[in-house]
Amino acid sequence: MLDIEIHKYIDKLTSSETELLYNLNRETNLKTTLPRMISGKVQGKFLEMVSLMIKPKRILEIGTFTGYSAICLAKGLREGGSLYTIESNIEMEDIIKKYFDESEKKDQLELIVGDAIQIIPDLDENFDLVFIDADKEEYLKYYKLIKSKIVKGGFILVDNVLWSGKVLNNKTPDRETKALQEFNEYVAQDDEVEQVMLSIRDGLFLIRKL
Repeated sequence: MLDIEIHKYIDKLTSSETELLYNLNRETNLKTTLPRMISGKVQGKFLEMVSLMIKPKRILEIGTFTGYSAICLAKGLREGGSLYTIESNIEMEDIIKKYFDESEKKDQLELIVGDAIQIIPDLDENFDLVFIDADKEEYLKYYKLIKSKIVKGGFILVDNVLWSGKVLNNKTPDRETKALQEFNEYVAQDDEVEQVMLSIRDGLFLIRKL
């Protein structure tokens, strides 16, 4: 994992958050019990830039938390495009909707509250970009469910794939670590995609469907 001073240097030289994202970041830290789950400035800017490069028509996000990453990803949506984001924790709904309503892309953001495993099969859409950042033990299920819904040449971004370096623990991994190890290996052996693992924050997999 990167040294803390390197993280500070990266943060310093990354473009600033918008006022909306700054306020959302601050409120997340003040009002939630696990604020580190937010994408934050550096990862958020990376998600925004990927979306701006791809210019997707449809985005699916699995795991909204307080909505920071969804707002970042929506920046690259084409006119008339949509972002669907699925959050299992109903307690997040008020803060998500508050900041979605203040976003310039508010009419293109759709929050779905519930279990992604149950919701994804009923989504009658094809997606150009998918971001997975939810229950780590379900990553492989999410991946298998969404792959057929991704257009050829479309992209999947997956968060937390380094899991604070715990993915290197092959002796006594906990359940989440073991699930991430299995997921990472599965993707690496999937001949229907190509992928690169990035050391941004807690690790991001960037996967392209062939």
